[in-house]
Amino acid sequence: MVIKNVNLETVCGITSTLPENTLPEVAFAGKSNVGKSSLINAIMMRKSLARTSAQPGKTQTINYYNINDEIYLVDLPGYGYAKASKGEVEKWGKMIENYLNTSEKLRVVFLLVDIRHAPGANDKQMYEWIDYVGYQPIIIATKLDKIKRSQVQKQLKLIREGLGADKDTIIVPFSAETKQGREEIWDFMDQVIENEQES
Repeated sequence: MVIKNVNLETVCGITSTLPENTLPEVAFAGKSNVGKSSLINAIMMRKSLARTSAQPGKTQTINYYNINDEIYLVDLPGYGYAKASKGEVEKWGKMIENYLNTSEKLRVVFLLVDIRHAPGANDKQMYEWIDYVGYQPIIIATKLDKIKRSQVQKQLKLIREGLGADKDTIIVPFSAETKQGREEIWDFMDQVIENEQES
């Protein structure tokens, strides 16, 4: 896909009503420090569209990016942020749950997991949650450039087993530095657009 224009169209906080969009949506979920903003910027070929920060927990809203008036990329709040209060964490959880349960236009959910580590309890819970509401999550194993090439298969196996994902679950190794994995993610998004146009 050639990205002609991208704009942050809607930002939903805890009390906001979710927009009733007419375009298909793909959502990105992941732990606070998993590199979600870097991935979004890399996908959209923009330097600072999504705000990256050394301090995790920056995304505390649901952000809708309109791409070419064809699809929405939906950035969900980062979860598992240690410094947030329990009340805040619960509110973010409710926002994500509400979105996954009520969006009429959600087509694909990407779940980001750090390739360097086994998935945590929050990752496993999110994976099960996405599965429970009826989506087959596509896993993106971020920070690929931080490990040796010889370790990749071992780490991917660790992620698959740690999430309890079946053999059909797609895992895409991704690096925001080298952009490896970007084309695969775009292939999924292009497929969503095509399916929508055919239906």
